[in-house]
Amino acid sequence: MNVINKEHLINEEIRAKELRVVTADGEQLGIMPTKQALEIAEARQLDLVLIAPKAEPPVAKIMDYGKFVYEQQKKEKEAKKKQKQITVKEVRITPNIEEHDLNVKAKNAEKFLKDGDKVKVTVKFRGREADYAHFGEEILNRFYEKIREVGQIEKPAKLEGKNMTMVIAPKKG
Repeated sequence: MNVINKEHLINEEIRAKELRVVTADGEQLGIMPTKQALEIAEARQLDLVLIAPKAEPPVAKIMDYGKFVYEQQKKEKEAKKKQKQITVKEVRITPNIEEHDLNVKAKNAEKFLKDGDKVKVTVKFRGREADYAHFGEEILNRFYEKIREVGQIEKPAKLEGKNMTMVIAPKKG
């Protein structure tokens, strides 16, 4: 069952003595005691919803609360849809990668960047390869040169244990 979130006080929860009452259509009913406003709402088989508690006097609206909550949730969903979800794709390479393989990985990374995703490039060191971290840095720099037109370095190359990583974000505009 969908739980109605309680960010608005409704009906008997409203403790103010007087309210400025408005109908769902926006028609002003004026300032009146809360009890009278509740009676009007009940007569219309609607809810009295406190929409501006900080106002003087507080503003309440006579409306169908369930419908109001549904509309709010619909608006939130629409806003979420419009947000671009940025994901981070990972490209793994080794310190002794062949040029052709590096080109293939760079092409894939370029595609990810054009789609608006970030790319995390990881150089994986095995055994004692980590002692030669400067090779990893060289590889990452060569990799970045191949995709420079579509990406920019967000986090520079950094050695973390046996991995060296660099994050590249899509270029703006």
